Amino acid sequence: MKISCLQENLSRGLAVVGRAVASRATLPVTQNVLLSVDQSMLKLSATNLEIAMTTWVGAMIEEEGAITVPARLLTEFVNSLPNDKIELELEPGSGLLQISSGSSTAHINITDASEFPPIPTVDDGIAAEIDPLIFKSAITRVAFAAATEESRPVLTGVEMKLEGSKFTMAAADGFRLAVHHGPLLKSVPEPMSMIVPAKTMIELNRLIGDREEPVEILMTPAKGQVMFRVRGGDTVEIVSQLLQGTFPNYEQLIPQSYTTRAVMDLPTVLRAAKTASIFARDGSNIIRMHLMPATNDSESPKVEISARSEEVGDNQDLVDLDEIEGEEGKIAFNSRYLLDVLSVLEKGKVALETTTSSSPGVFKPTDSDDYIHVVMPMFVQW
Repeated sequence: MKISCLQENLSRGLAVVGRAVASRATLPVTQNVLLSVDQSMLKLSATNLEIAMTTWVGAMIEEEGAITVPARLLTEFVNSLPNDKIELELEPGSGLLQISSGSSTAHINITDASEFPPIPTVDDGIAAEIDPLIFKSAITRVAFAAATEESRPVLTGVEMKLEGSKFTMAAADGFRLAVHHGPLLKSVPEPMSMIVPAKTMIELNRLIGDREEPVEILMTPAKGQVMFRVRGGDTVEIVSQLLQGTFPNYEQLIPQSYTTRAVMDLPTVLRAAKTASIFARDGSNIIRMHLMPATNDSESPKVEISARSEEVGDNQDLVDLDEIEGEEGKIAFNSRYLLDVLSVLEKGKVALETTTSSSPGVFKPTDSDDYIHVVMPMFVQW
């Protein structure tokens, strides 16, 4: 094996696949990165057995081959080199990879490529394509709602359904539910459903970045893994194990009616909620929302956002509502859950729909019907 490439390209490629390198491993070779030649390029692969990442680096190939080397050591050494040409050469029979750049030379022990776990391959053909901006928005709005505890493994994932020309993503942790609908760039020939680990989706979101090329989704033949291919700049492939099990039928968890619907300015309410969270953290993390129609004393409908703690005190913030439909409403939320949903919506107007103080609250952006977020209330004395 004899290859040369630019330091900045190799460094960037190692940074990408390094996210999939096992930090603690019962199988030591998963702490390595696989270097191989593919389509006249240097191919870098890493896996922690749950997720695998592959990218390609432009290189001059003098002699093909495949080896694995410790990922952290290789990355740190390459990052220490100047932005110049790097030469990688496997010394025959030595078990060492020689890396040279300018006046610097290093020899790193290798492990045979045959010991590296095989990375699953996928069927030929693209199962689906999604616009990267739409996909990023969907992941941002949904993945955070997945459970972090492993007591119910399916809840640590994001259910993704592809049907016709649309996709649906959903995540829930038993206390909240996030659902996002969006368009596919090309219709799928048959419906597909999978539960992707939320960690994979968050990693994918980071990789998409500001890329403009469609994200491709492919399934492995056994449908036990999914592959996401991200193009634009360096091509990156993520292959992830799918979670086995049945995702909850969340449609029945979404309230179909309300007694109070309030529309509010998102940045204003988010600021008030952040202020209330300062007091809420010393008071069971509870934020109260009191939705009030206009009265003779009040020219506009308002929402009072408040929190109190026996130890430190309390705070109230009175915020004008854009509109309110129905009767007066009271509901309390866990402060983190409230801040999470307001933060991912970011701007514009948000509608809060409530029935009773003991029924779930429903958040929806007013400028589209592609997202719904359901949060279970906290039980408090009013």
